[in-house]
Amino acid sequence: MGKLKYQFELIQAIRNFFTREGFSDVLTPPAVENPGMETHIHPFQLFHKKTNHLSKLYLHTSPEFYMKKILAQEELNKIFTINYCFRDEPTSAIHRPQFLMLEWYRKNERYERIMSDVENLIGYVQENFPSKAMLRNKISSFQQTTVQSLFQDFLKMDILNFLETKDLKEKIQKDFSEVPLPSSECAWDDYYFLLFLNKIEPQLVNYPYLLIKEFPAPLSALSTISNIDERVCERFEVYLNGIELCNSFNEETSKEVLLERFQQQQEEKKTLYNYELPWPNEFMQTMNSYPTSSGIALGVERLLLSLTKVENPFFI
Repeated sequence: MGKLKYQFELIQAIRNFFTREGFSDVLTPPAVENPGMETHIHPFQLFHKKTNHLSKLYLHTSPEFYMKKILAQEELNKIFTINYCFRDEPTSAIHRPQFLMLEWYRKNERYERIMSDVENLIGYVQENFPSKAMLRNKISSFQQTTVQSLFQDFLKMDILNFLETKDLKEKIQKDFSEVPLPSSECAWDDYYFLLFLNKIEPQLVNYPYLLIKEFPAPLSALSTISNIDERVCERFEVYLNGIELCNSFNEETSKEVLLERFQQQQEEKKTLYNYELPWPNEFMQTMNSYPTSSGIALGVERLLLSLTKVENPFFI
């Protein structure tokens, strides 16, 4: 149990950083009517023991929906939370069904400000972590690149020229036959991640800190499409020594755009996994008054693994 000390020290350092930066520490309920609409993220549904039936409530996969409700309804401009989240996925060195998520949002600010937050947070934690002997080599080089540049550098291809599903599949079959393709047809993002996870992500271990931005538009999720290049969305991820740490969006606020994306995700989930989630009515209501914002989700245990010598950061 001694390892818990380092987790608690990290959490306190995170809270100290955001308090110093003027953020409000907020709470979000873990039991919700809609846990998130992402196609490949699966929630746990609660069970009524007395009635012996499934509840209408789920454990949230992210506090995102409720945090956006707070931004829309409260006079708060900068908020953060550290919360347990729950996803029905296999256990691995960096995955658990129950894990700690740090999320923060900035009202009326773009996601470039979140980029600075991540660098400043890591720098602060490294300087203010009490158990200095447990820290790995200090991260001092903060590099940025784009998804397009990664594909050009490592695979000698421009991923933005392959935004049609058929074209990307044929490219993999032709030039990357070692990448295993399913026998059934896949969505564009499936082919993308097969290529990225097999050919590019293993190379990222060579970068202490790498911020990857300007994702292809089909991976927009809840982020905005760029006004400069409609082939990309305003989203970034950070890798520390090859470990994906966080995912950030310049938040999409259009109800019409979100309606279309949620409908697509619902259809894909039904086709691929044969179940549907309740429609996010409360979240769509929130969008009636939701301001321009940017936000990010960061895995606390992954941060502990990346910055310290704690080898197994998951304690539950």
